[in-house]
Amino acid sequence: MGVLITGLGIFCGALMLDLIDRYAPHEHLIDKKHEGVNVKNLSKIWLFVIAIAIHNFPEGLATGVGFGGDNMSNGLSVAFGIALQNMPEGLAVALALVREGYTRSKAFAVATLTGLVEPIGAFLGVWLVSIFSSTLGFILALAGGAMLFVISDEIIPETHNNGYERAATYGVIFGFILMMFLDALI
Repeated sequence: MGVLITGLGIFCGALMLDLIDRYAPHEHLIDKKHEGVNVKNLSKIWLFVIAIAIHNFPEGLATGVGFGGDNMSNGLSVAFGIALQNMPEGLAVALALVREGYTRSKAFAVATLTGLVEPIGAFLGVWLVSIFSSTLGFILALAGGAMLFVISDEIIPETHNNGYERAATYGVIFGFILMMFLDALI
């Protein structure tokens, strides 16, 4: 039963990020493709900033879920790891804004705001775990599915060939779930 709950959580997390990816205006980091609603109304730099914010949400969700459990060290280790990789990410946002003519203070403020999506996700994760502690496994899998979606959709360049990005991303998700099921059965 645990494998079914985990598989469903992974799929729901990926689906949640897929919907955000489809409707929130942003630019993909690898192929520079623009997606979402009202994309033409935003400059390229703001599409990049929104993409980073979308990427940060599941990181915050995972951190919050880590803190929502009984073991505080789980949350601290996840938060520390994510914070380490967020420093160069925030710097990249700020430098891109400075290059576009924004002042350093304004660039720093915008980079900080993109990172503030993570505490929103973290509070959501903690709240979900505290309200629904019996569903901790599902919520962890939801955060994991969201992270898998981001990794496949944004990080792995081979998934961005010939317009099959979504199919490749869902192939990674379903492959991961299938391997998890097979691992539990064998």
